[in-house]
Amino acid sequence: MSEKQDSFWSSLRAGMRGEERDYTSGRLGWAVALLAIPMVLEVSMQAVFEVVDIFFVGRLGAKAVAAAGLTQGLLALIYAASTGLSMATTAVVSRRIGERKREEASRAAAQGLLLAVLASLPFTLAGLFFPRQLLLLMGASPEVAELGMGFCALTLGGSASVILLFVLNAVFRGAGDAALAMRILWLANLLNMILDPIFIFDWGLGWGVTGAAAATLVGRSTAIVIQLILLWRGHGRVALTGADLRVQPALMRRMMRLAGTGILQYLVSTASWLAMVRIVAIFGSQAVAGYTIAVRLVIFAILPSWGLGNAAATLVGQNLGAKQPDRAEKSVWITSVWSVCFLALTTAVYLVGAGWMIRLFTADPAVIAIGSYSLRIFSSSYVFLAATIVFSQAFNGAGDTWTPTWINFLGYWLLQVPLAYLFAVPLGLGENGVFYAIAVAQATLAVVFLQMFRRGGWKLREV
Repeated sequence: MSEKQDSFWSSLRAGMRGEERDYTSGRLGWAVALLAIPMVLEVSMQAVFEVVDIFFVGRLGAKAVAAAGLTQGLLALIYAASTGLSMATTAVVSRRIGERKREEASRAAAQGLLLAVLASLPFTLAGLFFPRQLLLLMGASPEVAELGMGFCALTLGGSASVILLFVLNAVFRGAGDAALAMRILWLANLLNMILDPIFIFDWGLGWGVTGAAAATLVGRSTAIVIQLILLWRGHGRVALTGADLRVQPALMRRMMRLAGTGILQYLVSTASWLAMVRIVAIFGSQAVAGYTIAVRLVIFAILPSWGLGNAAATLVGQNLGAKQPDRAEKSVWITSVWSVCFLALTTAVYLVGAGWMIRLFTADPAVIAIGSYSLRIFSSSYVFLAATIVFSQAFNGAGDTWTPTWINFLGYWLLQVPLAYLFAVPLGLGENGVFYAIAVAQATLAVVFLQMFRRGGWKLREV
């Protein structure tokens, strides 16, 4: 092994152990790798919670799965708040770290945590006092609502654990301590996997579907406690003190503005996918099933790109703080190329193996045919989606959350949704028209993001 290779692997091992590094100097390609690898793993771990829960809940029958699934729909609002606050926290903390102002970074982290607690209160109250009504509102039958009350109450009642975990991970990411967040999420997921069967099944506590929510709440809460202890002890670049937890109105208002746009950005894209489901539903339940399975596979495929996007956000924030806009820009180009290359490989796999992948979820020939075709069309636009994710996160990391918000609005609501209906209904392409519209919209979004990024206005943002 060459000295250069040995140096890289030594650096990677150090990064995975959470050792402190300066991402505003040194070889940029290595900085991207050292941040991206733990961030990719961290993003993947966030998704594992729900997958594990559904795996075990599925053993309880269709009604239990329905109860969990309907509650997951309500979680979309919590995820919106979590995403917006994490965007704001990453942007401000990374900028202060780049400016070598660690005390100000700590204050920003503390204000983000206070905002997380405040944001969770409406969800907590709704979950604790109205779980049955919320499930009925989501379309649950009275029997499913009764079965899922405990799951809904614990999931929404414990919403602070979701939002705080997102914000704490954002603090560590913004500070460049992504490996710490990754390792703690491993522990939380392992705990969730162990507790799920114990809490759910009769040979354990026998709480049924409610046990899945309890296991996830324990896993997430454990991660939060560990992260807070690390921050309080100053294990990393950010160290919290009691003084940091005092409300600072000016800083909190600034972070709320960033978070509000981030929440809107999330809702714009998420709601557009719900609109797409509504159009697909015109063509029957088999079309919906095929589309739903394909979208689930898409979500898992793009997780690494989200990890790379998070790395880009941190590098942009820190290097802008260090007054190195050219290095910030170069880090995004490197990260976007990596993201495109990875999803290009994924495209090849999906084009060849779409059929057997869909068969893992269903034996219905019609669903397999629709799901396979849609997955192939979706994957054909992966390279554009890869670039879109990274450029979007780069804007967010710079504190320019408005640009990706309005680009997403134009791309999803003024192009993708109308085009999907046009292709599917007036032009008679059926559900395939929806799939074509998604591919066209992703390509268009990538081009618009590229042009806006090249203009460089994001370099001038103050946070």
